Amino acid sequence: MNALVQRVSGSRLRAYADGVRAVHAFGSPPWGEGPEHADAYLRRLHDDVDRPGFTAALALDGDTVLGWATAWTTPSPFPTGRCYPPVSVALGEHRTADWLCGAREVDELAVATRARGAGFGARLLEAVTADRADGRCWLLTSVAARAAVAFYEREGWTQATHPAPGGAGHAAFLGPRHPARTAAPRPL
Repeated sequence: MNALVQRVSGSRLRAYADGVRAVHAFGSPPWGEGPEHADAYLRRLHDDVDRPGFTAALALDGDTVLGWATAWTTPSPFPTGRCYPPVSVALGEHRTADWLCGAREVDELAVATRARGAGFGARLLEAVTADRADGRCWLLTSVAARAAVAFYEREGWTQATHPAPGGAGHAAFLGPRHPARTAAPRPL
């Protein structure tokens, strides 16, 4: 596999929509997302590329998308939609504002099944976070996605929030250079 990982503009990422769609159709737990979810993601992506601080990276083997990552600057005040409310409750208003608002938020990271284990996830993650001089990067992932959680931990990310009782839900992770990383409460 002669793949290249590179940062790309929003318009260039949109040009690879079919490849992004193919990789996005996970189908495996915990996401279990099929083609209809991939279509919804592409509709959301169309607007996401206009977010402040949007950045993206693609892993390409020729013109074939092997993976991608997107990130942007978390707005202030902290968002109240999607999976954000449990994060702000878990961290508290002060930590949420200090640690997450204005930071680089990794929104999506996906690697095609056939390309996993070749280092593309790490390279994509690095591509969308490395330029953040202050190291303030964070992400959310499902705690049921054990392989993803293990991957982020191997890459030096620190879990900063605890999942709901019973281990369901999402957890916030702080990047390896995030200044609050050592202050994050340790998960149980």
